Amino acid sequence: MDVSKTKSSFYRRLYVAWLIDSGLAPSVPALIEVTGMPRRTAQDTIAALADLDIVCEFEQEEGARNHAGRYRIREWGAIDRGWIEQNLRQIKTVLEYP
Repeated sequence: MDVSKTKSSFYRRLYVAWLIDSGLAPSVPALIEVTGMPRRTAQDTIAALADLDIVCEFEQEEGARNHAGRYRIREWGAIDRGWIEQNLRQIKTVLEYP
């Protein structure tokens, strides 16, 4: 399937936000495990969520060291989370994720 970089980048951001919000992958190691994406891609994708007005915040675990914790989606902006759920199969196919 021939997909533009713009579309794949957009879908990747939507999927990562959905994974974080659903609790299936609330950390970088969990995102790597679920998607198989490289660490740097996972980190860059989380940072790029703000470009879509998705507010994603890191919550440090109390008493933990070395940035142990989880991400949470605080605000979806103009993105419809329901659309993502309805189109998960297509998103994962475009991204070639399991």
